[in-house]
Amino acid sequence: MKKQSNLSRLMGYAGGHRILTYLSWVLSVVSAWLALVPFWYIWRMLRDILEVDPDFSKASHVTSYGWRAVGFGILSVAVYIAALMCSHLSAFRIASNVRKELLRHIAALPLGVTAGYGSGKLRRIVNTTSSAAETYLAHRLPDKAGAIATPVGLLVLLLVFDWRLGLLSLIPVGLGFLIMMKMTGPEMERKMNEYQNALADMSNEAVEYVRGVPVVKTFGQTVFSFKRFKASIDYYEKWAIAYTKALRLPMMFYTTAINGVFAFLIAGGILFTGRGVEQEVLLNLIFYIIITPVIGTTLTKIMFMSEDSMIVEDALGRIDGLLGEKPLPEAGACREPEDASVRLQHVTYSYDGRKNALEDVSLIIPAGQRAAFVGPSGGGKTTLASLTARFFDPQKGKVEIGGVDLRDISKECLMEQISFVFQNSRLFKASILENVRMAKPEASREEVLSALKAAQCMDIIEKLPRGIDTVVGEQGVYLSGGEQQRIAIARAILKNAPILILDEATAFADPDNEVRIQRALSSLSKGKTVIMIAHRLSSIVDADCIYVMKEGRIAEKGTYGQLLEKKGTFAAMWDSYTRAADWKIAKEARA
Repeated sequence: MKKQSNLSRLMGYAGGHRILTYLSWVLSVVSAWLALVPFWYIWRMLRDILEVDPDFSKASHVTSYGWRAVGFGILSVAVYIAALMCSHLSAFRIASNVRKELLRHIAALPLGVTAGYGSGKLRRIVNTTSSAAETYLAHRLPDKAGAIATPVGLLVLLLVFDWRLGLLSLIPVGLGFLIMMKMTGPEMERKMNEYQNALADMSNEAVEYVRGVPVVKTFGQTVFSFKRFKASIDYYEKWAIAYTKALRLPMMFYTTAINGVFAFLIAGGILFTGRGVEQEVLLNLIFYIIITPVIGTTLTKIMFMSEDSMIVEDALGRIDGLLGEKPLPEAGACREPEDASVRLQHVTYSYDGRKNALEDVSLIIPAGQRAAFVGPSGGGKTTLASLTARFFDPQKGKVEIGGVDLRDISKECLMEQISFVFQNSRLFKASILENVRMAKPEASREEVLSALKAAQCMDIIEKLPRGIDTVVGEQGVYLSGGEQQRIAIARAILKNAPILILDEATAFADPDNEVRIQRALSSLSKGKTVIMIAHRLSSIVDADCIYVMKEGRIAEKGTYGQLLEKKGTFAAMWDSYTRAADWKIAKEARA
C-alpha cells in the first residue's frame, strides 16, 4: 500500500477549508512573481540613466519607473497577506481538528496506556506537535510555493538580459544547492527525530521534576537527586553541541557558495567586456549584482523548509503513534455485577512483553471485605489494583467483579462500581464544589457539603475566602498534598461506589492530615469492598485479608495475626517497620 503523504494526511482534517490551502499556494506564487517585477523596472531605470550619461537630467522616466516598482512591491505584499489569511484559516481548522481527535482518543484509552506515556509527552504531542503541523500549513507551505516560483522567475530574468552572466551566476547557486541537499538528506531526518525525542524526554522529566519539588523541599535534596531529569538535560546538551559541530563545515561552504556569486559576476564582467567597457554589459552586470542576493535568500528559505518538513514528518509520526494505541474493547451491553466481590483467575500481565509484573495470580475478595496488598516495590501491588480497575486487560486469565468478566462490563457501568483514591490525587483549576461534583455531576450543593463533612474537609472550607465556591489555583489559593487528598476522598464519598481502591492514600500526608484522612477513609469504606495498597503497615492491621506480593506472585496471605505467626515475609516487614517507627520516636524524644 502506497504511503500517504504528510500533506494528504493533514488535508484529511481540513474539511471544507481544504480549498483555502490550495488557494494560498496560488496567491503565494503570484506574490513571488509580482515581487520580481520591481527588478525589471530597476533595470529600466539603470538603462535610462546610463543612456543619458553624463546629462542625467534627460532621464525622464526614472520617477515613473520607480513608482511602478513601488506599486508592484505593495501589490506583492497585499497578495502575500491574502495568501497567509487563507493558509491560516485552513491551518487553524486542521490543528483544531487534530487536537480534538487526539483528546477524544486519549479519553478513550485505558489509564495504563496514558500513564505509560507520561503527562509531559502527552501534552507535547497534543500541543507542540499539532502546533508544528499548524506552522507548516500556515507559513511553510505558502512560502515553499513562493520559494519554488521565485527561482523560475529569476531564471527567466537571468537568462533574458545576458545569458552568459546568467549561467555564471547559476554556478555558485548549483554548488550551494548540492551542499544543501547533503545537509538535508536522510541523515538530517534521523537527527531531527533524535532532536524531537530529546525534547520530548526533557519535557516529560521536567513535568515530573516540578511535581516532585515538594518532596525535594521536604527532604532537603538537590536537583541531582532527580537523576533522570538531569540526565535528559545532559543528553540534550551533548546532542546539540555535537550536531552543531557536525554542520559547521557544510554550513560554512554553503554560505560561501551562495555569497560567492559576486565573484563570478565580476570575473565574467571583466572577461566579457575585454579591454573596453560595454554599456550593455555594465548595465546587466549592475542589474545582476542587485538581483542575485535574492537567489541566496530563496535557497536558504528552501533549506529551512526542508527542515520543517522533517519536523512535521516526525510530528505526524508521534501523532500516529498515539492514535495507534488501541482502546480496550467495549462490551456491547452492560452486564450488571451480582455483588461487589472481586475475583482474579490465573492472571498474568507484562508491561514490556519480557518480564511479567504479575504471574498466574488467583484470589477472591468477597463483597464488603477489606483486602490489603503489601510487599517490596515492583512486587505487583499497583499492577493488580490497576487490572481490577481495568486500566488495562491481562494477557492471560481474567478479572471479575460480581461474577462478571470486566471485559463484559461497559466502561460507564464499571466506573459506577469503582472509586479510586491515589497517593497523588490532583485537583482541577475549578471550585471545590466542581472538583467534588465531578464524581456525580447531578449532585446538589447539600450533597457535596455532606461529602466534604464526611471527608473531614470543613476546616479547609472554613479558611477559604469563598468556601466551596473558591477556585483552586486562583489568586494564590493552593492546598497542601494532604488537603488535596481529603478533597479527593470527598469526591469518592459522593460517588459512593461499592468497590474502593486506595493506592497509598496517606503516603505524603503530615501527621495531622494523616489522622483526618484515616477518619475520612473509615467513613468512606463502610460497607464497601476495599482494596488497599500501603507501605505504612499500621494502616492495614484491620484488613480482613493481607496479600504479600513478591516478584509478581502472592507470597503469603492471611490476617495480620496469622501472618505474624507464620514468621515469614510479612513478619520480617513488620519487624523492620516497627523498628523504624521506634527509632523515629526515640529520635524525636531526644530532640
